[in-house]
Amino acid sequence: MKPVIGVTASMEIDQSVYTVNSRNIKAILKAGGMPVILPYFLEEEDVEQIVQKIDGLYATGGHDIDPTLFGEEPHPGLGTVIPARDQSEIKLIKKMMEMKKPILGVCRGSQILNIATGGDMYQDINSQIDKQLLQHRQKAPVEHMSHYVHVEKDSLLYRITAEERFKINSFHHQANRNVPKGFQISAKASDGIVEAIESKELPFVLGLQWHPEATTLIDDQPSVKIFEAFFKVCAK
Repeated sequence: MKPVIGVTASMEIDQSVYTVNSRNIKAILKAGGMPVILPYFLEEEDVEQIVQKIDGLYATGGHDIDPTLFGEEPHPGLGTVIPARDQSEIKLIKKMMEMKKPILGVCRGSQILNIATGGDMYQDINSQIDKQLLQHRQKAPVEHMSHYVHVEKDSLLYRITAEERFKINSFHHQANRNVPKGFQISAKASDGIVEAIESKELPFVLGLQWHPEATTLIDDQPSVKIFEAFFKVCAK
């Protein structure tokens, strides 16, 4: 039986429609999972029931995150925020970690994972970091690998990919800054931007700043290995 993967959805300002890019669904199916799109506006008992039913949580990309969740007020560079999504995903992440279930977060998913566990982030890297950065919002197709990441050898990400350096795609203007106790930064870009974080205490809680769901569909090997490792743990 395929592991059931709870997939977080995106919303717009009016909160009337849930949307999930089909690349996320295709990548999960390709790796052998059964995707189920999750609702928001959840009560605690709803979250507990959902987490009991799913084998893994896949947190997708999307809009920006409410900075008051990590003790800041809105920066001028902050984009659209959907509070219901932030709040529901934080509840889901905390409950998944409490039950020691696997989590894979991509792009925004990596950021909300960090915030949910006590970390913080840059609201807008280009105006908050006083040095020349790489282009982190690439002007190229989503399958294009635009820059490199450098992976810590003492990390889950390295054990999965067996590579210290590989190329990724990039579509973000926010980024994780400090990670909480129990987590580590497992990859950075050449300019120092955090590109991957992971739990040091749980078997598989991994956040990636890029979009491996797009590149696994073209058989990029680090992306394929990440999805395969995630579903192997989910299937246990």
